[in-house]
Amino acid sequence: FDREALSRLPRLKLLVTTGMNNASIDMKAAERLGILVCGTRGVVGPAAELAWGLLLSLVRKIPAEAANLRAGKEPWQLSVGTGLQGKTLGVAGIGKLGRLVCGYGKAFGMEVIGWSRSLTEEKSREIGIGHAPTLDDLLERSHVVSLQLALTSETRGIIGRREIGLMRPGAILVNTARGPLVDERALIEALREGRLSGAALDVFDQEPLPADHPFRTLPNVVATPHTGYVTEETYRVFFGDAAHDIEAWLAGRPERALNAPAVGRQAS
Repeated sequence: FDREALSRLPRLKLLVTTGMNNASIDMKAAERLGILVCGTRGVVGPAAELAWGLLLSLVRKIPAEAANLRAGKEPWQLSVGTGLQGKTLGVAGIGKLGRLVCGYGKAFGMEVIGWSRSLTEEKSREIGIGHAPTLDDLLERSHVVSLQLALTSETRGIIGRREIGLMRPGAILVNTARGPLVDERALIEALREGRLSGAALDVFDQEPLPADHPFRTLPNVVATPHTGYVTEETYRVFFGDAAHDIEAWLAGRPERALNAPAVGRQAS
């Protein structure tokens, strides 16, 4: 829903999006056109759970082993996995999602360190994790790096060729936040050359992922089609709130507004 699309919808008065943030909507254009945009409550847990599920699938080679078992092929076991206990987990972005991932890491016996622009040593101690003063420091120290950052102009491309080069040889990158946080070409190059042992991904630059994209075939990638929020519990919240947003707007008392149109188009 960019400016052009919104301009071609003269009868549009209310636009409801799931969650409370959507980069696909031009909020300023909606305001100028008098279109109210409302959101829904978010559900944090499922996305963090998926990040951990992808990581476990990657290190224990679960997709390949499960497929081989179902096919009844030999050998009975294909690979030797790696464990997480005693390794260092670096979490970039210590918001609600990041804190959940930190908790999973501690439960699995990992040393957990965190970094964000607002994270201090004192706050790190309160959370019960180590403090990385810079992103570079976190990348250099971590066996597993999990990205839990919001996508902004400052964080777009925050993991590029230089940053990947700082990571430990054989490290793992987990990204269930937003695809454009990472330079995909640099990541593919590092995976092909074996400088990183793997990547666990749920988000991409282009979605749906093109059929010929290397992430579909690289053996050291475990990927899912942006399913971090796709649970029954999440959808009950999303669609229930969406219906409520419509009811509230029709009653003249809109809720969870994400913009403030100067001249709102009234319900009819």
